[in-house]
Amino acid sequence: MKVGYGVGEIGWGRRAAVVAVDFQSAFTSPEFPLGGGDHIAAAVRCAAEVVAAARAADVLVVHTAVGWSNVQEFGRWKIPALLEIEPGSPGAQIDPLVWDPSDTYLLKRYPSAFFGTDLSSILQRNDIDTVLVMGATTSGCVRATVVDSFSHGFRTFVVEDGCGDQDAEAHASNLRDVGRRYADIIDARTAIHHLAGATRQAAAVS
Repeated sequence: MKVGYGVGEIGWGRRAAVVAVDFQSAFTSPEFPLGGGDHIAAAVRCAAEVVAAARAADVLVVHTAVGWSNVQEFGRWKIPALLEIEPGSPGAQIDPLVWDPSDTYLLKRYPSAFFGTDLSSILQRNDIDTVLVMGATTSGCVRATVVDSFSHGFRTFVVEDGCGDQDAEAHASNLRDVGRRYADIIDARTAIHHLAGATRQAAAVS
């Protein structure tokens, strides 16, 4: 690639976690104004396989969701329909295809899963150095999370088919961009293969 962008790979570290960004009903279910869409539905199905493999490997799974109690918390978002998502409401619940009670749930108010949350502390406390990012939407909160994961010093991967957007081109162009700078882009099959390998490695050690 010209002028050195995208040269080399970040590579896997010692211990991974999955961060699933905003796979909440407000964005995955057609019952909500901002929900549904074939691209996001396909991402949820892929992500469900990845988080299942992560749990089987005893890998930490963290879900985020956005929600606001009042207009003062809402800030300057340019999407008024978001204000309908209140903490604890159906729209703030994680899609059942990807949720398990053993997972960690973090509520946020801004695009990045790291901003204003305990995510970085949780990852550090669990000795995580590698973050697999999935979620919705690719061009919004997923991208913001990838940049902040990189900025916090984590080895960052994006599970391409585990991310969804209302616009397939926005999805593709944003992944190209973060792949040139901040993250390794992989598919769900590669993520699952690596997680299974981590399980076999742990079993061999024990």
